[in-house]
Amino acid sequence: MEIGTTQAHLNSLDAAAQFIIDSSPNQSFYTFQGEMGVGKTTLIKAMAKRLGSRDNVTSPTFSLVNEYALEGGERNTIYHFDFYRILGLDEVYDIGYEEYFYSGQFCFVEWPDKIARLLPDSFIEIRISRISSAENTRELTIFKH
Repeated sequence: MEIGTTQAHLNSLDAAAQFIIDSSPNQSFYTFQGEMGVGKTTLIKAMAKRLGSRDNVTSPTFSLVNEYALEGGERNTIYHFDFYRILGLDEVYDIGYEEYFYSGQFCFVEWPDKIARLLPDSFIEIRISRISSAENTRELTIFKH
């Protein structure tokens, strides 16, 4: 089910991040779809900031998962995954994905198509499309699964 669509410019990324958070109350699992370089990690950085993380958000391309602390609240951690470089699901099993995915903490997953059969039943999918490279404008479409 589509929740909404918004356009975001690099200068309005905080507003787009807040729109996503406000559009998906009580959700903790988010997937980010889009071509290489479209801004998945940049959007995750903005969402982490809006949720209260002061950590330096970077792509976990080689480590597969990064952990960011949140101030207070029931959810005090963000787990940020990047599955672009995995060669098989064994790598995901080896990191103990279930402990992360079903922890009740925030999980942000880049390249979820590589692990589609391991995704939980309920999650928010964010599709990012490039509208204009020159203007750094993207379209964000949000779906609830």
